[in-house]
Amino acid sequence: MARVLVVEDEVVVLILAESVIEEMGHETYSAASVTEALKLLDDPGGMNAMFTDIRLPEEQLGGLHLAKRAREKVPSLKVLYTTGDALTDGMKAMFVETSAFLPKPYTAQELTAAMAQLLAD
Repeated sequence: MARVLVVEDEVVVLILAESVIEEMGHETYSAASVTEALKLLDDPGGMNAMFTDIRLPEEQLGGLHLAKRAREKVPSLKVLYTTGDALTDGMKAMFVETSAFLPKPYTAQELTAAMAQLLAD
């Protein structure tokens, strides 16, 4: 069982993602912003993975910057990015190591497969 931080500012999408990941047998923690996510990453139990939207309220590339800051706190953290926007080469260049991308909109099956692959790598 992994501990997965889900970072998404759209409540309906957040609830869906959490339920899918929990159905996989993982423990989830949720945040709607970079600030909330960074606080949760201070948890002494640690996180194994993070599923984050690239576009978050605090900044245009919130999830990308969050991932870099999160990896400073938890170097082994695996990251699954998502966005409904077009993914540019500049964005791809900002991906942290041990990460993957899942475009929006995604199905529960696609999220399950992407998260399983990320955690298996």
